[in-house]
Amino acid sequence: MNSQLTEGKVTILEPEVQTGKPVLTVRDMHISYFPRGKEVKAVRGVDLTVHAGETLALVGESGSGKSSVAFASMRGLDAAGRVMKGSVHFHDTDVLTLNPGELRRIQGSRIGMVYQDPQTALNPAYRIGGQIAETVREHTNMSATEIRERVLDLLEEVSLPDPAGFYQRYPHELSGGQQQRVLIAMAFACNPELLIMDEPTTGLDVTTEAHILDLVTKLKESHGSAILYITHNLGVVAKFCHRVAVMYAGQIVEQGPVSRVFTAPAHPYTRSLLTCIPRLDLSKHDRPLNAIEGRLPNLSELPPGCVFAPRCSESQDQCVSKDIQKELIDGDENFVRCVRWNDISTFEFDRNARKSRPKEEVHDIEPILEVDNLQCLFRLRRGIAEIVTGRDILNVHAVDGIDLSLGRGQTLAIVGESGCGKTTLGRTIVGLQTATDGTMAFEDKLLEGKARNRSSDVRRRIQIVFQNPDATLNPQKSVGETIGRPLELFGLAEEAARDARVANLLQSVNLPAHYATRYPHELSGGEKQRVAIARAFAADPDLIICDEPLSALDVSVQAAILNLLVELQKSSNAAYLFISHDLSVVRYLSDQVAVMYMGRLCEIGSPEEVFVPPYHPYTEALLSAISLPDPNIDQESIRLEGSVPSPVNPKPGCRFASRCPRKIGDICETENPPLLSYGDHHKIYCHIPREQLEEMRPVIRYQGSEDPVV
Repeated sequence: MNSQLTEGKVTILEPEVQTGKPVLTVRDMHISYFPRGKEVKAVRGVDLTVHAGETLALVGESGSGKSSVAFASMRGLDAAGRVMKGSVHFHDTDVLTLNPGELRRIQGSRIGMVYQDPQTALNPAYRIGGQIAETVREHTNMSATEIRERVLDLLEEVSLPDPAGFYQRYPHELSGGQQQRVLIAMAFACNPELLIMDEPTTGLDVTTEAHILDLVTKLKESHGSAILYITHNLGVVAKFCHRVAVMYAGQIVEQGPVSRVFTAPAHPYTRSLLTCIPRLDLSKHDRPLNAIEGRLPNLSELPPGCVFAPRCSESQDQCVSKDIQKELIDGDENFVRCVRWNDISTFEFDRNARKSRPKEEVHDIEPILEVDNLQCLFRLRRGIAEIVTGRDILNVHAVDGIDLSLGRGQTLAIVGESGCGKTTLGRTIVGLQTATDGTMAFEDKLLEGKARNRSSDVRRRIQIVFQNPDATLNPQKSVGETIGRPLELFGLAEEAARDARVANLLQSVNLPAHYATRYPHELSGGEKQRVAIARAFAADPDLIICDEPLSALDVSVQAAILNLLVELQKSSNAAYLFISHDLSVVRYLSDQVAVMYMGRLCEIGSPEEVFVPPYHPYTEALLSAISLPDPNIDQESIRLEGSVPSPVNPKPGCRFASRCPRKIGDICETENPPLLSYGDHHKIYCHIPREQLEEMRPVIRYQGSEDPVV
């Protein structure tokens, strides 16, 4: 083991890595919730074993019971949940029989947890160092000096620059990726033997996610920890995990090694999940995504037979007439819960080879939106000291000299890491904040900065869909009232015809008309986002800003929303400004892609141009960080070292120079990069000579080939 107990405290030792021994063993777990006195059978008959040194992924749609299994494994269920049956063993200790004192001694020391949202897991009133120190103090017999040294070592181990400086910072002074690193440092503070990670990278951009996964892999190898990793991101599972358990409606329907499950999935649900993920070799011009029809069953009134049968394309009478038992594939921990798994055709990713289809050409289309040299600066608040000493005014350069053109009926995707200015750009175009400099033209007419200064017709024709529908839907307004508000505000429908128009809008986003009487709390996350999209289209817009509308959704819901956006665009000819950090989604949906870094453009062009060499070095790094679920794809590993420089009064030169692995010299830090044109539409801002960029190797390619996947 990597720790020993001394009078109720843990003495941290150098880890002795042991692999193969069971650390967490869950047998026949049943969990129920009792809202309003009615039993909801959230988890039924779950068996799991996590061994030392391995990572077991628990995947499935929201509501499938993944987090309930995780919290029950460390006795963390809330008051509404109850373990009805089964056992949970940590090594040889039955966790469910421990008294509170015994439980506290292993939680945080021998069992660590990393939560999905670090903003709710970290106390905003305490400094980072103090919060990690509290964990060490609670579970060890170290002195104050030793605790401080241990915390500084942990901050350095999770690759945070200037550990002494971070020790004194508060959570709000850190980026999302830095906050997540702090949670990981806290989880590893006492060298835990088991680490439970609940969607730890869902809200992070691809480069930060790649760094976090690399970090956890390194810590796992050095500490020998077992990891239970909960996620709905199958690309992360393919890259990071050894085995995977697929959950649906409270049951594990398939379990096995990642190498087998991702190449030869046995259960129809697993196959459906893998085929509904956007891929880099697929665009909206090829075919719709394979969305899973229907929704999870009501867990308080479970149907007989297979719980997936109502949504399964392979379902037959035998699937609903009897209970479905586990069938072993190869070994006790490699099984499927399906009676027809041997009768289903062999699974293959339907390759859409780049050479086998005509190249997507970008034609000159009438622009609906033109942005010229747009700049958005935010002045930092000056304190008494700055006023007295007369220090220079400091500005955050959120958007700094952006030029864009978006054609009618087209999708322009804006991609980049968190903090690059994507959302600021979108909010400025829609009129939620004003620009400092530059111009915006909508159908050749200048746009006023604030939405309230624009005409009613312009406000109607430019709409926005936000990332989090929970924060944008009024909980006290019904769905019908929410969607009907634009109809009333812009005079688009008489009161007598409004209900029929709302019903048509609900139908257009694949929701039944009776949803008009429901309230937001009665909807799933995907249904809320459909309502937000219906509200935007209620105004009959010509331009819609989509600000990360899919980042928190399951892959199955995401596929349905993407198909919906494509269909609505075809029928309405609306233009989308699509803001995202998911390059697979961007590849599928976009007609043009603009890559942003620290308020400036790095590259712009069609997906066919931006996703294959020549790349801007930043685009190359973004592509290398994508988590892809296809094991037959080779991918370069390019990691950007260091953190993003401060956007406060940035220095001259290329904004990316301080992190660029291809920097060619001082010119990158002293002079703004020139604009290099690779045809009519593909443009790169870079000092690297054209011939060197053209010699780049594809970052993502099929195994045994130099041909790019895209």
